[in-house]
Amino acid sequence: MMLLRPNSLRRSLLRSSLLPLLLWLPPASRARGQPPDVNASDVNATKVNTPQPADTRAHDAALVNRITWGATPSELARIHELGADRYLHRQLHPDAHAALPIDVQQRINDLSINHESDQDAQARQRKIRQDARDLDAEAKQKAQREARTISRVRADETAYRTIWRALYSPNQLQEQMTWFWMNHFNVFAGKNDVGTYLPQYEARAIHPHALGKFRDMLRATTRSPAMLVYLDNTRNTVGHINENYARELMELHTLGVKGGYTQTDVQELARILTGLGVHNNDKPPKVKPELRGQLVQDGLFLFHPGRHDTGDKVFLGQKIRGGGLDEVDHALDLLARQPATAHFISGKLAAYFVGDAPSPALVDRMAKTFLAQDGDIAATLQTLFTSAEFTASLKTGVFKDPVHYVLSSLRLTYADLPPVRNPKAAMAILRQMGQGLYQRPTPDGYPLAMSDWSGSGQMTQRFEIARTIAAAPQVFYRLPDDTQPLVLPRLPNLLTSASEQGLFTTLSPATRDAIAQAKTPADANTYLLASPEFMRR
Repeated sequence: MMLLRPNSLRRSLLRSSLLPLLLWLPPASRARGQPPDVNASDVNATKVNTPQPADTRAHDAALVNRITWGATPSELARIHELGADRYLHRQLHPDAHAALPIDVQQRINDLSINHESDQDAQARQRKIRQDARDLDAEAKQKAQREARTISRVRADETAYRTIWRALYSPNQLQEQMTWFWMNHFNVFAGKNDVGTYLPQYEARAIHPHALGKFRDMLRATTRSPAMLVYLDNTRNTVGHINENYARELMELHTLGVKGGYTQTDVQELARILTGLGVHNNDKPPKVKPELRGQLVQDGLFLFHPGRHDTGDKVFLGQKIRGGGLDEVDHALDLLARQPATAHFISGKLAAYFVGDAPSPALVDRMAKTFLAQDGDIAATLQTLFTSAEFTASLKTGVFKDPVHYVLSSLRLTYADLPPVRNPKAAMAILRQMGQGLYQRPTPDGYPLAMSDWSGSGQMTQRFEIARTIAAAPQVFYRLPDDTQPLVLPRLPNLLTSASEQGLFTTLSPATRDAIAQAKTPADANTYLLASPEFMRR
């Protein structure tokens, strides 16, 4: 997709002095320092630290901007109606039956991933490849491209579903946490057939557990074909140990690189994980009669006891007797309950919601909650959201990575209008910005620090994207197969509509002056979306 590149508007922006502001963020914004520590009395707080009444609307707007995919007038009206405490409680404990707008849900329902299971899609790929087995090299390459197209389409449709939910779901925190965990438990759609398995990975392993128990999500990821293929555990069998998944499971998913594990722990965990794989065969798995009772198959997930190392292991100082799939559950229990895991996960959550360098005291309190509440993610976030550090961070903001920037721009501009019809445009923008959904090849996920996304090239690109979002609604509403003239919605004056609900009350005089110089409403909206203030959440 080509972004609009209006030279005249850029010259106007330069004259208004907004672009230099965009490229230069004030020291307070660039600082990676920590909010002040809090007194012990703050640790037991159970409510949002509410400001004085005169500042309540601005505080509520900042809270919504932080825990959702971006504030909108209707979302701000919701928190004003409920109050910050009730609003936060509803976000932490979302209604499983909360409905998307009817036409959005219908578009999700129409996606092919809702009509073809991972198993059936894999079977189609398998048949395409098998039919080409005895053909010439060119035919085999064509078959491989056809099979890869199935993976690509399924990955793209999973992204469409993610974008529609992010823009329109009432359960905004759950959607944001789904993306956080998808990045934490990262898989790359472009490796092998991982894209084929993505719909189920997001829908079964991540989304239902995004605010639940960490242990449940960890277990679900270890039984996901997407993860097992991506980190090569399908090659991890007795006598042919592959340590890749075991190492990343500890370093990236649980304990962290400083979590105190040893190379021996990596080797022992790899032995424990032997036999976890994917059944991508038309015939039932072959297994010795005496081992049939240990075989576990759930869709494409397969635990094959004949490929499992049945010997005893010593993992993290604990002896684990050979016992098939039970060994895996035992090891996951140990990992989920380690203080190092609690601290590592809490640190990532704090950095995500407070900024790049959260205070050690805050992380310690979150880790205590994590351990005391058996890895309850919502409870851990409650400790975070009711902290003095979090309240202080609402005044300075957290720099937006590309996903946050694009989705918050789309929400502010379009969330209260007829739903956008073409999420592919948002996907194309994210890929241009270097943060395409499910496109991170390495298992560490996308970096989220300000320093990773605040270079001058990125900032200039954000201006161009702001112009596309603010002035080219056809990009997000027109579909390739449209035959009738498209009636586009009239975009609101974003500053006026949002300011009435308490958003943008702290715009700098320079930003307000730049917006005041805009010659058209589209230019004014562009300047707002490209402003330094909108770069932070």
